[in-house]
Amino acid sequence: MRNPKQYDSVALLEDLPEENLWRGQVGVLVEVYNEGEAFEVEFIDTSGQTYGLLTLRPKQFMVLSRESSDRIAA
Repeated sequence: MRNPKQYDSVALLEDLPEENLWRGQVGVLVEVYNEGEAFEVEFIDTSGQTYGLLTLRPKQFMVLSRESSDRIAA
């Protein structure tokens, strides 16, 4: 598995009720802090409006991929 990088699509791995965000919601990494210790993640609805923008640790999300599993393992 590769390290997360700016503009990756990610999915939440935990509920964040105080932010009105729930496990499985998809966002985009818009900023990388301290060489990957934390990431600013933006959540946007289908009309392009931001409904969430917060800093997350890598353990709180998974990077989504459109590559085949053969390419991911490499």
